[in-house]
Amino acid sequence: MYETSYQRPTSIDEAVKLLGDSDGEGKLMSGGMTLIPTMKARLAMPTSLIDLRHVAELKGISFENGRLKIGGGTTHAEIKADATVKQHAPTLSYLAGLIGDPAVRHMGTIGGSVANHDPAADYPAALLAMGATIHTNTREVVADDFFTGMFETALEENEIVTAVSFEPPQAAGWEKFRNPASRYAMAGVFVAKRADGSVGVGVTGAGNAGVFRWKEAESALGSNFDGSALDGLSLSANDMMGDMHGSAGYRANLVKVVTKRAVASAKR
Repeated sequence: MYETSYQRPTSIDEAVKLLGDSDGEGKLMSGGMTLIPTMKARLAMPTSLIDLRHVAELKGISFENGRLKIGGGTTHAEIKADATVKQHAPTLSYLAGLIGDPAVRHMGTIGGSVANHDPAADYPAALLAMGATIHTNTREVVADDFFTGMFETALEENEIVTAVSFEPPQAAGWEKFRNPASRYAMAGVFVAKRADGSVGVGVTGAGNAGVFRWKEAESALGSNFDGSALDGLSLSANDMMGDMHGSAGYRANLVKVVTKRAVASAKR
C-alpha cells in the first residue's frame, strides 16, 4: 500500500491550486475510469487525488451562436440523454451511448476521456472529424493541435479541460468495430460533413499515435459523400497498431471498411 490524499474542490481555481500544491505528484480525477485501474495495477501512485466531479463550472450543455458546448465534467450518460445534443449532434449522442457499460457511462466524462487520449477512446475521433475546439482553464486549442500522441495531449502543467465546443455538422456517422474481449474499438471512425461542405474523418483504435484524421478519405468524400468514393483508397500499415487481435495490415483494411459503414449510417 501507499499513502495518498483525497481532495474534493468545488471550483476550477481551487482544483488548479491543489494541483499546483502537489508538486507534480497529484492527479486529476474526473470519472476515474482510467486512473483508478491504473492505480490498482501500481502503474500510477499519486500523492493526491483531486476529484473534479463536484466542480459545477465543468458541467452543462448549451447551444449558442451556432456552436454546441459541452462541459468537461459532463458524463457519457448525460450526453447520450441530453435533448440539445440529440437535436444538434445526434451522432455524438449515439456515440456516447456505446461507450463501455452503464457504470462507465454514468461515471466517465468527456473531459477525462479527452485529457487522457487513450488510443481507443471514442470522443477524440468525433472532435477531430467535426473540427472541435478544446477549452481549458487558460486557453482554447483546436482538436488538430490538441492530440499529440498516444496518451499525450497539448495540455500543460496545471491545465484542465473545461469544455469542448463545435459547430454541428450537416451530417455525421459513427461506426466502431469492437475488440470481442474488451469491447474497445479496434477501429472506430467518425465521419462529419461540416457546415462549410468539407468532410472530416476521425479514426481511433487503430493508429500507433492514437487518434488521427484520414485526410485522403476526407478529400474523396468532400467530392462525393458516398462510400464508393473510398474504393480506390488504401491506408499504409506502417502507422497502424498490431497485436494478438489483429495485425497492422488487418487494421489498415478495417479502417476503410468501418469508414464506409460510417458514411452509410450518416445522419442528416
